[in-house]
Amino acid sequence: GVGKTTLIQKVTQALKSSGIPIDGFYTEEVREGGRRTGFDVVTLSGKRGPLSRVSSDSSTSRRECRVGQYVVDIVSFEQLVLPMLRNVNHGSDAEKKICVIDEIGKMELFSQAFIQAVRQTLTGSGTVVLGTIPIPKGKPLDLVEEIRSRKDVKVFNVS
Repeated sequence: GVGKTTLIQKVTQALKSSGIPIDGFYTEEVREGGRRTGFDVVTLSGKRGPLSRVSSDSSTSRRECRVGQYVVDIVSFEQLVLPMLRNVNHGSDAEKKICVIDEIGKMELFSQAFIQAVRQTLTGSGTVVLGTIPIPKGKPLDLVEEIRSRKDVKVFNVS
């Protein structure tokens, strides 16, 4: 809630209007009647789908991936994000672009395929990643700490 996504959206608009090739996704709050009911994934090409929703019941099925009151829709998330990341990773050097990944957080990290795709994107030659990672609260997230400690990563704290 400090403004990471808002900052990403403004930077993305500025880059797009400068004609710089950019692709990726951001996460957006979903609100109903003034209260947050979940998050959507929105791709820069305009596709949208659920990332998570408030669970109506308190009983948890074993296969459910939950973060607090939210149930993560891994299938929806992967259907939107993985094709875009594969596309960025398989572009020729002539069509390298900036890849926006907002965010690499607890919900997104339930997807092993996403973790692999992010690692591939970061090691891919020439792709510049503009991403957001959370400040650790409690147990650090492996991929987030791996990214934070990379020599080729510059971290800015947003407050």
